[in-house]
Amino acid sequence: MGALKGIRVVDVSQVMAGPYCSMLLADMGADVIKIEPPSGENTRRWPPHIDGQSAAFMAINRNKRSMTINLKSREGREVFYKLIETADILVENYRPGVSKRLGVDYETLSKINPRLIYCSISGFGQFGPYSSRGGYDLIAQGMTGIMSVTGERGGNPVKCGLPITDLGVALFSVYGILSALYSREHTSEGQYIDASLFDTGLALSVWESTQYWVSGETPMPTGSGHRLSAPYQAFKASDGYFTVGADTPHHWPEFCRIIGRPEFLDDERFKDDPSRIKYLDVFVDLIEEKTSEHPRSYWLEKFEEVGIPAGPINTYPESLNDPHTFARQMVEEVEHPVAGKIKALGIPVKLSKTPGKINKAAPVLGEHNEEILAELGLEPTALSR
Repeated sequence: MGALKGIRVVDVSQVMAGPYCSMLLADMGADVIKIEPPSGENTRRWPPHIDGQSAAFMAINRNKRSMTINLKSREGREVFYKLIETADILVENYRPGVSKRLGVDYETLSKINPRLIYCSISGFGQFGPYSSRGGYDLIAQGMTGIMSVTGERGGNPVKCGLPITDLGVALFSVYGILSALYSREHTSEGQYIDASLFDTGLALSVWESTQYWVSGETPMPTGSGHRLSAPYQAFKASDGYFTVGADTPHHWPEFCRIIGRPEFLDDERFKDDPSRIKYLDVFVDLIEEKTSEHPRSYWLEKFEEVGIPAGPINTYPESLNDPHTFARQMVEEVEHPVAGKIKALGIPVKLSKTPGKINKAAPVLGEHNEEILAELGLEPTALSR
């Protein structure tokens, strides 16, 4: 039994942030009903495809049921309102104002179900000078400063390789939803949640913003390095790069010994983290003069012997086939009704008594129409009028 068994989520979101949020809830046992227009959401058409089914769509819509409703029609809204009577949570990521035009806004739905927790995800939030703008992860990364600190020093602007504000706002939304669920246990009232990519980008910049406020300095890119601590980055070996974090008082002397730089311990430039950050360029050059003499495997073995955190820089094929990945059950197989057996990422949070579970693959468009209509006491033809 999942931790959220008995909780019903109506998901009218699409693409990444909203669907990822509702998938996380579904993984923990919530009954997530994904509402799409009869033509399906655009992500279903994104490549690559497996037997006509979008891999991108399947990746973030597992454990859900699919229902097609035309929210622009009166009949469709009537069915939708009936569904809302049974819901605990709604997740949407329309541009602000669209839900009102469709008649599925919080003001309308909370009158139908006062216990409803309504989560709106948008680019810039529901108020503020930019609230009416459309928002993408790329735009949010640029406007919140993330791109200004990503990449190598002196290089061109680079975004994070993952859609960090899309995924981040999904996580913050789950945090808000679960907080609202707990509050509802005491008040019996639902509430409105306003989450945005813009706020998420700023919230994740906790060290960068603090650096600016306290020092007055503009944070700059650090490549693979740490903003406050060193050595903590990727270093060049004879056959590629590896990562190492040896910034603690315990690890620092061992690091100097292993790489053959015992003189670092008496060098004022490298006596502590602030000093090493100040002279980072020459610090890294001196380290790589030594680390480039041996392959990555040599250094990883040496560091592991003394407990200094270090690791290879894997490609995704390497990461997804790592034995630790399988030991942690982070790659699973699930049967899709059309695409057959497909791989899926596992549940990243392990609960001891109510663990999450992948019960089913992403649904085919409208796969559960009749099933959900029957649960609502409606005829199978209710959506075809």
